[in-house]
Amino acid sequence: MVWIVSVCPASVTSIRTTVTPKRGEEVPVAFGFHPYLRLPGVPRERWEITLPVRRLLLLDEQMIPTGRSESFRCERELLGERAFDNGFEEIASPPSFVVSGGGRELAVTFLEGYPYAQVYSPAGAEFICFEPMTAPTNALREGGAALPVARSPRGFTAAFAIGVG
Repeated sequence: MVWIVSVCPASVTSIRTTVTPKRGEEVPVAFGFHPYLRLPGVPRERWEITLPVRRLLLLDEQMIPTGRSESFRCERELLGERAFDNGFEEIASPPSFVVSGGGRELAVTFLEGYPYAQVYSPAGAEFICFEPMTAPTNALREGGAALPVARSPRGFTAAFAIGVG
């Protein structure tokens, strides 16, 4: 696995991960990142969020995806006391998850290889986490079409960026 982290002058950090299996092998791919974001000095009740997702993954009692999903929309809404610990699929375009408030904005943009997302922010927490994921939770155990595979020699690449505005 190779990680490339680059910081651009425009206050954008991008992270690109490539998994390259040994020659002739295939490797299942299921990973994600957990960028925790906050807006210091701005009360959570005034944070606005935008989630570019179209489907909410339905979970069982252990919070593992059941394979079913339902329609979901969250386009520029107040976070307030809402709690999130949810998985999503069908990432819309542009694929930017945004939290803004107090004249500032933080955006996590999925550039490639991340068709799933987890959003985490317990009620009252002074953070929100927009998590790019290559597969839904528990995909290594369940397998199936949702689990990407890295093939030699090309491998599998996923990238996302965090922008500050």
